[in-house]
Amino acid sequence: MRLFSLFCLFLWSTATFAELPLVAVDVGHGGRDGGAVSARGRNEFDFNLDFAGVLAATLEQRSLAVRRVNFDGAIGSLTARPEAAIGSDFFISVHHDSIGEAWLRPWTWEGVERTHTEVKRGYGIFVSANNPDLATSLVCASAMGAMLRRAGFVPSDWHGRKHLPADAANGVWYYDNLVVLYRTTLPAVLFEAGVIKHRDEELELRDPARQARMADALATGLAACLQVTGKPARD
Repeated sequence: MRLFSLFCLFLWSTATFAELPLVAVDVGHGGRDGGAVSARGRNEFDFNLDFAGVLAATLEQRSLAVRRVNFDGAIGSLTARPEAAIGSDFFISVHHDSIGEAWLRPWTWEGVERTHTEVKRGYGIFVSANNPDLATSLVCASAMGAMLRRAGFVPSDWHGRKHLPADAANGVWYYDNLVVLYRTTLPAVLFEAGVIKHRDEELELRDPARQARMADALATGLAACLQVTGKPARD
């Protein structure tokens, strides 16, 4: 995997911007469904929106075209998300993770009773075996995971309790029934940036410098992967 990571960096450094594809960046959840609630009471959608904005800007800074999906939080249907991405070359849905009730502990934050976990943290990348372009989904997921690890991020192994590994070393897992991954014509991944129920990681996930570093790693891996797989260029 180290050789693959170096190969990805080489391809990125030599690629011309005109060859780079269109990436659909989807913000998970929305106005009617805020998603999970963090250890300090913040909705997942707000975390997703913040990081998706950083990721989209990072991709654009590298002259990749970006299609923003659900940045206003108005898309309520899961099937409408991949439909909004039609015509793109890759689809990435941005999320933040939680944990089951059995692993939550009570605590008080600013006078309000909340819950948190101490047993799960780290990123995760999901692919569906039912995706119409599983091969590209897998290659790109592994490339992004490799770049995240190279940047110092640690994948969560918690997903191994429920999901089959696709590339566990780089934090990639199968989640076959995710609608946004299989109801699409595009190669696709769902990215869990971290666990917002973990008190320390919640604060880390809100750090702009960390967000920028994570977005840079994802953009590096994805851009290099799409060059390897020969996805069509966009104007």
